[in-house]
Amino acid sequence: MKTKTTSQILLSALFSLVLLMGLVSPASAAKWDEKMSPAEVEATLDTKFAEGKYSPKGADSCLMCHKRSEKVMDLFKGVHGAIDSSKSPMAGLQCEACHGPQGSHNKGGKEPMIAFGPNSTLPADKQNSVCMSCHLDDKRMSWNTSHHDNADVSCASCHSVHTAKDPVLSKQTEMEVCTSCHTKQKTDMNKRSSHPMKWNQMTCSDCHNPHGSLADADLIKPSVNETCYECHTEKRGPKLWEHAPVTENCVSCHNPHGSVNDAMLKTRAPQLCQQCHTSDGHASKAYLGNTGMGSSVGDNAFTGGRSCLNCHSQVHGSNHPSGKLLQR
Repeated sequence: MKTKTTSQILLSALFSLVLLMGLVSPASAAKWDEKMSPAEVEATLDTKFAEGKYSPKGADSCLMCHKRSEKVMDLFKGVHGAIDSSKSPMAGLQCEACHGPQGSHNKGGKEPMIAFGPNSTLPADKQNSVCMSCHLDDKRMSWNTSHHDNADVSCASCHSVHTAKDPVLSKQTEMEVCTSCHTKQKTDMNKRSSHPMKWNQMTCSDCHNPHGSLADADLIKPSVNETCYECHTEKRGPKLWEHAPVTENCVSCHNPHGSVNDAMLKTRAPQLCQQCHTSDGHASKAYLGNTGMGSSVGDNAFTGGRSCLNCHSQVHGSNHPSGKLLQR
């Protein structure tokens, strides 16, 4: 996991300021060489930005070479390539708004441009700084503390700009993008009891903000329970008789991504209940299905059917005056 220090941020900003003020001449900056290290390429790009040698012809200069690429031309099918939108890069510096000043790139095609995605030599935070220069809003204000940013995930790892429709922005394909990395959650989603995500009736972003939030696991609400209550409002209290684990954290009992047990329970009752209820009454006896000679699990009221929930049916809380034991 990366760590960003204040000194690193200040040094980077100072270097850019020095270049912009002209205290370092272009001649003293690193010149492009195919054998350059990624760090040297990054320094060269910083210099190009400081010099600001943008093409007077914009995208026309780029398309003289790149129009043969279907991937490049697909940009004009999406919002980033919309020539009639004032918010599109095409309304300003066009291709160079994201990929940086052209400089002498078109003279031989060797001088580096900013590249995005897994094949880029630039670090993720450098790539993301380009995206965030336009997309820094209230939905992304916590990006710098998010799990994705701390794991050096670039915007281009999830988003596709050169396309008519970004897959991660579609309810039909969002889960495919997310689970390409989150494989454990993908496994849980395909277990017998899970949220209806594999049928595209829910998406990951219904519960999580991939751009970061102030809550654990980048949840859309300040806590797990508040996030769950967005859909499961009938579980919201206050109740006359409350069940402590329920009011504290839903995931104490449930695995929200899926489980082999009913209701996405982490463990089947009575074992789940006996993780807490072991010190008094009949709950102090471990019920493992060993009910005696010639008997079976179904013969015992404490293990058959819904087990503990055969009697304590209001496990999420009761409003009945006699519901102290969550039985009614």
